[in-house]
Amino acid sequence: MAKPNYNFQKAERERAKHLKKQEKLKRLEEETAKRQAERSGETDPDSHAPTDAGEP
Repeated sequence: MAKPNYNFQKAERERAKHLKKQEKLKRLEEETAKRQAERSGETDPDSHAPTDAGEP
């Protein structure tokens, strides 16, 4: 039976943890950008105007 390579196993766990953190950070940044875009759209004075104002 082969001797377990604990350093390799630890490195794999650390790599997976880092990847998971990066994915979470990317998702949070995307959500933040989306919220900020929505918020900036709400603060425009023309944003409350009806979009079909030209139609009867």
